[in-house]
Amino acid sequence: MTKLFLREDRYLAAFHSLERSDFQTDPPWLKVLRKNAISRFGALGFPTDRRGNEEWKYTNIGPIANMSFDPIGKVVGGTISPSQLSLMSLRGSHENLIVFVDGNYSESLSSGRTLPSGVISMDIADAFGHESDLLSQHMGSLASVDDRAFTALNTAFFRHGAFIHVPKGLTIDEPIQLLFIFTDKAENMVFHPRILIVAGVASKATFIESYFSVSDVPYFTNQVTEVVAEAGSNVNYYKIQRQSEKAFHVSSTHSLLAADSTFNSTNIDLGGALVRNNLDVLLDEEGGFCRLNGLYLVTGTQHVDNQVIIDHAKPYTSSQELYKGVLAQKARSVFHGSIKVRPGAKKVTANQVDKNLLLSNEAEAFTQPSFWIYCDDVKCGHGAACGQLDENALFYMRSRGIGEREAHRFLIEAFVDEAIDGIDSMPIREHIDTLIQEKLRKLTGILEQIDD
Repeated sequence: MTKLFLREDRYLAAFHSLERSDFQTDPPWLKVLRKNAISRFGALGFPTDRRGNEEWKYTNIGPIANMSFDPIGKVVGGTISPSQLSLMSLRGSHENLIVFVDGNYSESLSSGRTLPSGVISMDIADAFGHESDLLSQHMGSLASVDDRAFTALNTAFFRHGAFIHVPKGLTIDEPIQLLFIFTDKAENMVFHPRILIVAGVASKATFIESYFSVSDVPYFTNQVTEVVAEAGSNVNYYKIQRQSEKAFHVSSTHSLLAADSTFNSTNIDLGGALVRNNLDVLLDEEGGFCRLNGLYLVTGTQHVDNQVIIDHAKPYTSSQELYKGVLAQKARSVFHGSIKVRPGAKKVTANQVDKNLLLSNEAEAFTQPSFWIYCDDVKCGHGAACGQLDENALFYMRSRGIGEREAHRFLIEAFVDEAIDGIDSMPIREHIDTLIQEKLRKLTGILEQIDD
């Protein structure tokens, strides 16, 4: 027990150090939020399956808890060139960018040139002095610290991130890009990005939240995002994770859907040594709809864990969920999807699918779809599958003159495409497809053993 206490105690001591310095200028409500969060983290400790925590049964966070990361995570000197930024942003676009380098907001790389008047888009650290009322109303309203240690840790420690408010009735044509970039200066550091998005009534906007590494060093990002979709709003939300394969990433995303609102989400995981994604969607009023797609391509000993909860709290709401994974070598994935239909939530429609393509005998995929239905008048379905490439399809393609390596690649690409078919924007689709193709070239480590 001493070891378990010491690894948490490093963060408790670091918080009290920051409380006397960095957090002195916080508004009173935020100081209370932070203190409650660090107290809760101290009570919860890092989650382990030894504590009877079923949610972490297949994911060992020992490497995160036991590594000697600097809990404060202050980095000085990390830089990114405009040419490097172009490779990570949408089609090389430098418009509507909020950029963070090694956890620090970069004003010189950020831009809001095409944002309509009235839109708020800024570093969350600056927002406390200008938009404190909106922040105090929404921050922490979705991302509870009661039973999630990593969310509590983020709430206690975050310094930078993004606050975005789209006013009522406004449509933003160009996507808003949030870029978190990490250099070799991030080595052995911990970062806590915090994002709050409020989409006003009948508004429409697209957001791309991306995590990139330009150096292969170990570090830990512990991100929390809250998305409030007010009545009649339409939110497209894309998250791309392509970090160092020595990095650790815990992501907690929470979305609240009001009446007749829509939340389209696509989550792409290509990097990271150990990745855990928590995605919670609450359909809190009639007419809400969410589509949640996910894709993970992992090699070596990468581990990706997706925990998705869709809560149909009210009747006449609907959801579609599709997650797909491609695993090679000794990679491992975990998927747990829960769909809840509360009492009285009639006429709910919900569908959930998780499929995994295993390219080696050593790759492992654990999948556990589940439904909690407390109302009879609903239409719900789920499916899960793990398997290898279809030998009949391979034979068919080979018989028509397609090389074996190319046949394997065609089938893998066809499997992957379904997970990103819901992306309506062609520039975003092309951007994500470019990153996927880069990862698929690494996946051919197995295919390279196949002779044409």
